[in-house]
Amino acid sequence: MKIDRLIAAAAFVAALAVSPALAQTRPAGPAAAPQTGAALPDSKIALIYSDAFLDPKTGIARFNTVLTTLNREFQPRQTELQQLQQKIQQLKEEVDKTKSVAEPRALQTKVDQLEQWNKELQRKGEDAQTAYTKRRGEIFAPLEEEIKKNLEAFAKQRGINVIIDGSQVPVVYAADSIDVTRPFINDFNSKNPATASITPPK
Repeated sequence: MKIDRLIAAAAFVAALAVSPALAQTRPAGPAAAPQTGAALPDSKIALIYSDAFLDPKTGIARFNTVLTTLNREFQPRQTELQQLQQKIQQLKEEVDKTKSVAEPRALQTKVDQLEQWNKELQRKGEDAQTAYTKRRGEIFAPLEEEIKKNLEAFAKQRGINVIIDGSQVPVVYAADSIDVTRPFINDFNSKNPATASITPPK
């Protein structure tokens, strides 16, 4: 099982769904006929790249704190799997080196042991991955909620009506002036220290 930053990061970005958090619900039913001379709404659109939140040096600091906590919880399982992999590799090398001279019954015993350990490694690896995925969702959910709330407040304070997540939606062109990724990250980090506890979502 490979427990690393990429696994958690991919799920984290996908779960954020930044744009829908600020989208206005469109009324159901047919659109109203255009009115001559009616004033158009004053809209302000901004762009954000949520994958930048995950940068270990310049992203949202609490992401690293949560990821470190998650990986620390699963370190014992990771160590167990690595040790089992080492045992399998050592026994495999022993079988390969002695198969031409070893007594057939003794050799078969080692081959059977290899098969048993490989099955055990696969089963434990799958169990650990399932548990990791479940726990990842649990431990990152509060942070995702905090980011969504802070992003909505950030937008309202600046009169932004719509934020498009360039990490989720292809952007053909956007002026640098509407990219609020860095201002938002700085704003979030200033209000949410990396060591602060995360309020569970209600």
